[in-house]
Amino acid sequence: MTISLTRRAAVAFLGATALSAATLSAAGRAAAAGSDADAAFAKIAAQWLEDTLRLQPVGATQTGDHRFDGEIDDMSLGGRAARVTAWKTALAALTLLDRAKLSRDNQVDAALLANELKRSIWDDEVFQSWAWDPQAYSSIAGNALYTLMAREFAPLSERMTSATLRMEKLPKLLSDMRANVVVARVPQVHATTVAKQNAGVVGVADEMVMPNASALDAAGQARLKAAYAGLKTAVAEHQSWLDGTLVPGAKGDFRIGAKLFDEKLAYTLDSPLTRKEIRQKAEAAVKDVRAAMYKVSRKALAGQAGTPPMPDAPTLAQEQAVIEAALDLCYAQKAPHDKVVEACTAALDRAAAFVKAKDLITLPDSPVQVVTMPVFAQGVAVAYCDSPGPLDKKLKTYFDVSPIPADWTPQQADSFLRENNLYAIQDMSVHEAMPGHYVQIWHANQNSSMVRGVLGSGSFIEGWAVYAEKMMIEEGLRSDEPLVELAMWKVRLRTVTNSILDQALHVDGISRDDAMTLMTKTAFQQEREAAGKWVRAQMSSTQLSTYFVGVSEHDAMRAEAERRGGFVLKAYHDKVLSYGSPPARYVRALMFGEDVI
Repeated sequence: MTISLTRRAAVAFLGATALSAATLSAAGRAAAAGSDADAAFAKIAAQWLEDTLRLQPVGATQTGDHRFDGEIDDMSLGGRAARVTAWKTALAALTLLDRAKLSRDNQVDAALLANELKRSIWDDEVFQSWAWDPQAYSSIAGNALYTLMAREFAPLSERMTSATLRMEKLPKLLSDMRANVVVARVPQVHATTVAKQNAGVVGVADEMVMPNASALDAAGQARLKAAYAGLKTAVAEHQSWLDGTLVPGAKGDFRIGAKLFDEKLAYTLDSPLTRKEIRQKAEAAVKDVRAAMYKVSRKALAGQAGTPPMPDAPTLAQEQAVIEAALDLCYAQKAPHDKVVEACTAALDRAAAFVKAKDLITLPDSPVQVVTMPVFAQGVAVAYCDSPGPLDKKLKTYFDVSPIPADWTPQQADSFLRENNLYAIQDMSVHEAMPGHYVQIWHANQNSSMVRGVLGSGSFIEGWAVYAEKMMIEEGLRSDEPLVELAMWKVRLRTVTNSILDQALHVDGISRDDAMTLMTKTAFQQEREAAGKWVRAQMSSTQLSTYFVGVSEHDAMRAEAERRGGFVLKAYHDKVLSYGSPPARYVRALMFGEDVI
């Protein structure tokens, strides 16, 4: 597994997306209403979805409702106030509802909606990311054009017209950012990352919009040209502000502290687990995973000359030496500097062939393609899955891979390639695509609940992808190559230590040196991976906990399904993914007939 962040989850975190009341009804949720309470909930949910769609049109494009493709989110004080008013109105109505009278499916959707509404209000009024996190703006700016041009959901001329309209509005978004952001509250890492990403907005226009100008008539081309010129001027002005004001003036603390972390963690996970319980489970898992790595390492090193001692009951130092020696065999198998995308494509093809041959799960009827990550999204994750929204049926999914930064030294580039070696890339292809995010999100998009369609749980989504990595090894993926299994266990260890780092950084005040030791020694990460994770942990509080918590929940659900008897792997996979992407406790309730509330 690489560092993974689904674009869908990122969009949801920044404000989610929405669908109209008519779309909701067509999807079947309102039609399923079996009581007055169900009918009342359908109206509340539909109004919230419609309001969110109208007020956050960039996310709506990603969802697949294209009525507002020419608009962008209003991030001014008035725009934010309108969103908060809509959220509070929906929450007030939802609070009056007797959820015990809802159908079980609607009980789940009501719980998801209540959590999202409370989180959104909390984010605006308490966490105030709009005041100190410039990525909240740069993500909208980059996605405003990218979501229009990446997929062929409409004729090119229509998408080009929408792109022109959005380019005309983007300068105001950048201006709103400069007006809203309190420079002294911005952490330095956020400022420098956004300063590097800023040019990517024009990059999307250069690479995806302007080459298609001929799709417009003469008047449309003239307007496009003027909008492009205005965008370039605005982005250049914004870059000057970023470099001259934001970066030198950014003095904020990237550590959010125990109170905010615990509040945000509860919203992120929607799980009964506390921060302390997660820490206890993770520290125990570190020992278990390292023991598994030692066992596989002995197998991989068998017959090799010059191997360190490999006793049955090793000391910690002996365990470290044996695992490091085996990992060196992995690191020797690297993709060429300029062939990482091709290596990912080959690994994806192998994983797909294996899944089909073993008939492990029902597969999507829409394609997936490995691509280079757009510039505006670089600097946070090494890879992510960019899936179409629930309304954009049969459109392509993208498995985005970050290129090696041009300003890295040869030593830094080699560190990246060692970490993301060919065995690790095989694991990455499983996590991001087959049968990880690409397959899971396709299944989620088949569910009729549009509330679940736009409010996917990060822990369920990431947990499935991590679960899939180990499941594929257990089913025999490249079973004659122990280094493939070792790479999987190394990534599982990274998943575990991610959750430790998340809270250690934001709550416990861990230093960079101690964090690097945790990652490079305890978890065997290469320097570039660990350095990137240190940056990512600063910028994405609580998200790094979703992988370990999520896979723990998925493992527990499968164990319960096996305990009940009659277990068939493909049937289980199809069933567990049929409920959309709500938190695992709701999937478990629906699947096993347990109480939802």
